Amino acid sequence: MEVKKSSYEELRRQRLEENLKRLEELNLPKLAQKLKDATAKSSPAKQKKPRIIRKELMDFVDVRRSPRVAGKPTPVYRELYADDKEKVIVRRSYKRKDLNDRVYASDEARSFAIDKANEVQSKLGTKFPSFVKAMLQSHVTGGFWLGLPNKFCKSNLPHTDDTITLIDEKGDEYDTVYLSQKNGLSGGWRGFSLDHNLADGDALIFELVKPTTFKIYIVRASDYKPQH
Repeated sequence: MEVKKSSYEELRRQRLEENLKRLEELNLPKLAQKLKDATAKSSPAKQKKPRIIRKELMDFVDVRRSPRVAGKPTPVYRELYADDKEKVIVRRSYKRKDLNDRVYASDEARSFAIDKANEVQSKLGTKFPSFVKAMLQSHVTGGFWLGLPNKFCKSNLPHTDDTITLIDEKGDEYDTVYLSQKNGLSGGWRGFSLDHNLADGDALIFELVKPTTFKIYIVRASDYKPQH
């Protein structure tokens, strides 16, 4: 038994020596050490550009902290970076109309506004294409989507989505998003509607003074005076 045990130990020792020689021939220990050293080295962290907020901006930026100040004018947010390039973000906010307080125009008031709008349109002449659009609740509350006459859009407006500018009678300009496939105004129309207090029954004259610019004239249904 002793002879067999010593023979087994001798064979085991020889195999270990042979395995070590093979590893040395393949340089595996050195490769393993290099891999370990490379992993230990951490890649340098990416340096972020420092952001600078100038103190003087804090004098006029009114930060909204709760719904209690939601009715106050929207501030202009400015972000200044270390390279002195200024990024200005302007956001308007409008108080949403209470849908429970909707006021519907009477048939008489609606007809009055449309008739007056047609009179205004006739006085504009034919130099620029125009049309009359009567306001509904969906135009001035809730969804604030304004569909335009299909025939007018096909003949006069871009066939791709574009920005269309609305100019009111004071000369103030409002940019709106025109969706060509739907023939209507989406983004920006809500702001125009609320800024001008448009209501159900009002009639608007759209005069296309430039390829993507409308001059807007407003006739109020509330101007109707019943005859006694």
